[in-house]
Formats: sequence, structure tokens, C-alpha cells
Amino acid sequence: MDHFYAHGRNHLFVPGPTNIPEEVIRAMNRNNENHRSPIIPALTKTLLVDIKKIFRTTSGIPFLIPTTGTGAWESALTNTCSPGDRIVSFLIGQFSYLWIEQQKQLNFNVDVVESEWGEGADLDILASKIASDKTHSIRALCIVHNETTTGVTNDLTKVRKILDEFNHPALVIVDAVSSIGALDFRMDEWGVDVVVTSSQKALSLPTGMGLVCAGPKAIEASKSAKSARSFFDWNGYLKSYKLETYWPYTPSIQLLYGLRAALDLIFEEGYENVILRHNRLAKATRLAVEAWGLKNCCQKEEWYSASVTAVVVPPNIDSGEIVNRAWKKYNLSLGVGLNKVAGKVFRIGHIGHLNELQLLGCLAGVEMTLKDVGYPVKLGSGVAAASAYLQNNTPIIPSRI
Repeated sequence: MDHFYAHGRNHLFVPGPTNIPEEVIRAMNRNNENHRSPIIPALTKTLLVDIKKIFRTTSGIPFLIPTTGTGAWESALTNTCSPGDRIVSFLIGQFSYLWIEQQKQLNFNVDVVESEWGEGADLDILASKIASDKTHSIRALCIVHNETTTGVTNDLTKVRKILDEFNHPALVIVDAVSSIGALDFRMDEWGVDVVVTSSQKALSLPTGMGLVCAGPKAIEASKSAKSARSFFDWNGYLKSYKLETYWPYTPSIQLLYGLRAALDLIFEEGYENVILRHNRLAKATRLAVEAWGLKNCCQKEEWYSASVTAVVVPPNIDSGEIVNRAWKKYNLSLGVGLNKVAGKVFRIGHIGHLNELQLLGCLAGVEMTLKDVGYPVKLGSGVAAASAYLQNNTPIIPSRI
């Protein structure tokens, strides 16, 4: 029984976990199966082929690990680096902070480059560090592609350009947890060595699967990395791939079927169309925020995120009260402000299985909530701005042309 029952549907607009499509729910609604039968290896083989299309790689090797994004982080680090290795890591929000804490706990020598929250990674400092690292002591760079705390997206092409300019061999390890399946991401083209994501974000699945993709350079690095690892060891997967059993331990059968359905939906819509849809919903949200007279936490247009918008509230309003009121009164789930921006921002997630009318419902709910907490918003202002943009920029649904 739902102990917090509310009529209608919950309007889920946090930047993960996201709405799960009915097709995915139905695909997962099945009994357990023997993962050693021919069925699961055959299914897994198709998933490994198709997930590479989402990472946009031909040379990377994917691993579908029964874990969260945090576990995927650990897998990427421990398979490529050894204790004491120097890692340059960028602190731009709560999730990059948590990743840095993990790196320290795993006994790496973490060289932190911190930016003001609302700004992207300081790549000028990176260029200076790479230029001065004549002995190539920097083993890896760790960067969050899309920091959901502040709604900031980093330009990964610039990272690769800096490394190439100085012919530096550092590995590029990317947290793409809230970007894969929503934002443009090109593993091979951008020279990313390891990328991690998780199932509950743009893939629109339940939590429980960490997806890691390792390029040739990272696979080679794993052969000499000295970090202790067992459950997250890529070697067990690579051995099972050769045997075509594909699993070193029992996978989540239901999540595999769910992932199959989720990928099918992405390919049916067209991956480029998925990315364009996220861009469109993000632009509409930003126009609504502007119409409300509020500011985006992200400080430059070049860093705007297509999966989440962090909205700065006036100093006399606690953003936590906005989130609480929206849930209690309108059954609308918004993201809270975290750490340094707690009480200062609320977050609108526009990621995963969403369309234009769902977003407009969310924006209407935000407007009513703002009015409830005493902010002098003109009801309908943000909805009107977003509607005008969406009406002019939303294409015919591809399957209905």
C-alpha cells in the first residue's frame, strides 16, 4: 500500500531517477530465468552490441554491472589506476565532490581543480598542469560531463584538445551518468578512455545497473593497474565474453529485459531525435525560468545542461520549501539544492521519458508553488513562454508522419 497516496500520477521531474516507460515496465514484468541457459547470453550479446551505439564507440568494450553509478565510478578507477597515482579531478558540484571523495578513499593522489558552483571545469588550469607535467606523473583526468547539482555541462572536446596539444598520455575518465541517452556524447571522437553511466537516468530504467565502457587504452591500463578489485574487476567479464557466457556472476534478469526495451525505444525514436528532444525541453524550461524573473544557476550559456535546470531563488525564500510544497500539494517531484546550494536552488529535471505536455504540466506546478511560497510570479508567464517556443519548434512525432 502507498502510505503517501495521492490521486492521479506523480509528476517526476528530478534529474534521476526518471519516468519508466510502460514498454519497459512490461518487459521487466517476468519471472526469474536461468542465466546459464542459452537465452540470457543471447540477449546480453545484443545489448553489448547496441549499448556501444549509445556511447558512440566502435572500439570500446562495455560492461553491464549490477550496481549504481557509484559502483561504476569505482570500477572505472580501480581497473585503470593504482594506489598513489596522481589524478586531476574537477570539483564543480555535489556529484563531482562525491567522486573526488571516493578517489581519496581509494588512496589515489587527487589533484583537485575547484570552480565556483555554477561554472564549468577550469580547463585553463588543466592546460597549465598538463603543460608543466614533463614526467607524465598525471595518470588520469576525472571529469563529470553533466553536473546535475548546478545544471552545468562540460565541453569534453576541449579536454582532449589540451592533452593532444602536449602529447600527454593521461587517461580521460568521464562520469556521463546524467548525459548518456540525453546529451550528445561521442566516446571515440572525443577521445574518452572510460565512460560510466547508470540505468535510472536517461535510459529510463530502475536503479541497479551501472554501465561502463572502456576504450583500448583503458583495457591495456587494466592489465597493470594495482588497485584491489574483485566484484568490479573487468577481467572476469572479459573472460566470460571469450566464453560467450557473458556473465562472471548472476545478473539482474529483469533489468536486462528492461534495457533491451529501453534501447529499442531510443532507436525507434532515433538517437539524434532523442538528443534534440532533450535540447528542446531544456530550452523551454530556461525560457520559463526567465519569464518568472529567476536566474539559472549555470552562469554561461555554453555550459547549459539539456537534462536539468537549476533555478536560483531569492534570498528570502528557502528552495527546500518549494520542493516540499510542490510534492505535498501538487504531487510534483522537483530536485532539492545540494551541499553549497542547499536552500538556494531547486532543480527541474527534463531527462528521460518525457514529452512537451508533461513538461508544461511541471512548469504550471512550479508556478503555483512559487505563488504559494510568496514569490510574486505571474501565473501562466513561464508556461506561456515555454508553450510559444515548443509550439514553434516541436516536430511531428516521427512514427506519425
